[in-house]
Amino acid sequence: MKLRIEHEIRGRIRFSTSLGRLNSEQADCLLYYLLSLPGVRSGKVYERSGDGVVFYQGERNELLRRIAAFSLEDESVRRLVPECTSRKLNGEYRERLISRFVKRALFNTFVPSPIRAGWTCCKAVRYLGAGLGCVLRRKLEVPVLDATAISVSLLRRDFNTASSVMFLLGVGELMEEWTHKKSVADLAGSMALGVDYVWLKREEGDVQLPLDQVREGDLIRVAVGSMIPLDGVVREGEAMVNQASLTGESIPVKKGPESSVYAGTVLEEGELVIQVKKAAGNTRYEKIIKMLEESEKLKSSLESRAEHLADRLVPYSFLGAVATYAITRNPMKAVSILMVDFSCALKLSMPVAVLSAMRECNERQITVKGGKFLEALAEADTLVFDKTGTLTKAEPKVREVLTFGKWDRDEMLRLAACLEEHFPHSIANAVVRQAEIENLKHEEMHAKVNYVIAHGIASEVAGEDVRIGSRHFIFEDEKCAVPEDETEKFAHLPEDCSLLYLAIGGELAAVICIEDPLREEAPAVVRRLKELGIQKVVMMTGDSERTARAIARRVGVDEYHSEVLPEDKAAFVQAEQRAGRKVVMIGDGINDSPALSAADAGIAISEGAQLAREIADITISQDNLWGLAVLKEISNQLVKRIHCNYRFVLGFNSGLLALGLLGVLAPGASAFLHNMSTLGIGLHSMTNLLEGE
Repeated sequence: MKLRIEHEIRGRIRFSTSLGRLNSEQADCLLYYLLSLPGVRSGKVYERSGDGVVFYQGERNELLRRIAAFSLEDESVRRLVPECTSRKLNGEYRERLISRFVKRALFNTFVPSPIRAGWTCCKAVRYLGAGLGCVLRRKLEVPVLDATAISVSLLRRDFNTASSVMFLLGVGELMEEWTHKKSVADLAGSMALGVDYVWLKREEGDVQLPLDQVREGDLIRVAVGSMIPLDGVVREGEAMVNQASLTGESIPVKKGPESSVYAGTVLEEGELVIQVKKAAGNTRYEKIIKMLEESEKLKSSLESRAEHLADRLVPYSFLGAVATYAITRNPMKAVSILMVDFSCALKLSMPVAVLSAMRECNERQITVKGGKFLEALAEADTLVFDKTGTLTKAEPKVREVLTFGKWDRDEMLRLAACLEEHFPHSIANAVVRQAEIENLKHEEMHAKVNYVIAHGIASEVAGEDVRIGSRHFIFEDEKCAVPEDETEKFAHLPEDCSLLYLAIGGELAAVICIEDPLREEAPAVVRRLKELGIQKVVMMTGDSERTARAIARRVGVDEYHSEVLPEDKAAFVQAEQRAGRKVVMIGDGINDSPALSAADAGIAISEGAQLAREIADITISQDNLWGLAVLKEISNQLVKRIHCNYRFVLGFNSGLLALGLLGVLAPGASAFLHNMSTLGIGLHSMTNLLEGE
């Protein structure tokens, strides 16, 4: 493909192509190809001109070379495009809308009046049936209003008015459907942009491939802590699989050869080789769409209140119409009142605003699983942080290894790495990494390793018990002792480090001092969150009192708790809720999962454990904590927009009712203005909440 640069500034290039005018499918192929290129932050493609715009970081010439390599014939490019996109959807609904107006114009121009009257009566059957159905169910809802307005016009033999009313109702339904589907498609498309990779097992060794290249019957390897990406049958290995996302079971299930496993579940212990039963195609996108369309239980209470309010206002519309007729004796003025209902705008604008906010979050690398979690965050007054991997960076480092008794420093680091390599955690990874840096090879020298969650590891080496873990685990649970002549050394351990205790034969052998670098932005983010309405910021950690106190002082939290267990975090969250507080929990590890589940909204940092991300209601994929402040601001602005929508809908439609009562507006005009206002507020609800940032 030939390129010509039309305009260029630092980090942005606008170019034209040799492709000429593009259809929606071709334009989407080019757009998603551009977005897949390294360094491209965002992009646009214009169908009519075939031009494109990219915002990028990195090497300019390499980017242009890759863009020029684009081909519409490349099958791998077509696979980048989601099943349904906003561009394709817009084209479809635009054609349907234009077609509807053209057909009506031709119908009214060329079809004789008697035939038009008969056709109007036939079309009215659908609306009358819907209204009658509501009455039979003893519900006074919007279809009853529509059916009554159409019936009055037909009884007065005013077929033009009845036809216009039904046409405008149909246009309104089409516009509402278009607006809602576009919001869902935008959100689902942004969620489906990421490319997942899996390890494919082959004779020559494991190969990493994109998920969409895996076929039915292929063998894939899934390691501990990973999500199972596809449905399949276990062929090799044994593991404990957490199926909470599918079955709600809190206890992991053992899986072995010939066991069935399912996409979306998490492998907590062990390793499996799985034969794929259902290959990836459009299933990822379809699952997202299904999740969004069936997420009634995740609706915010504001959305639910909007729907209930809309239905509760219907009887008042009827009373207004009856009162209007009683006062004016003019049936057309009464019909004008019936043509204005509050339901459409309320029921459309609220969910569209929420979907739009979720899409905006996705654009900022924040995944939100439902509107109620944004509302919970907007109302939250208490924020609970886990420390390690959240307030601190996800890659702690070993600062020093202090030995006690007769033990050699290198041997203790070697032994610690040998034990910790079995359980991937940030502190364990730091120990293993330090041993690698120092070229301390650690062959398996221990017996079976038992992992006690949030405590430590128990094993046996050369006939002696070996324990490594927290102070609580070593000295309280395991009753290990400090060598008598080294109590002074033990009393002066570094305060600003996380301490990992290693005991052999019931006596302390070494303390590994882990430097847990604080995220530079953490203090500023905490201050910003308080400005945005958070009253109480709490830090909870399994670290010692001394370490927790040092970090808490630097971050600026209001309260901190040290040496806590997973159940302690969850219990604290529940205690705060009983005290009437709205609590948000932010964590990254498996041991944070109970608290993430208990909170009004659980937020996981994407660098953390897969299980935490699955359980959490919100996941932040940014490499810093500013995403929290952005998320809080979007949540606040969403609630503000919803309240503004309430006021506008009630005010504007009340004005239409008044004009109908005064006889200023005819039924057709009332229906038109009502539908246009509904469309307008729906389109406004789709705009970004933080457009200026």
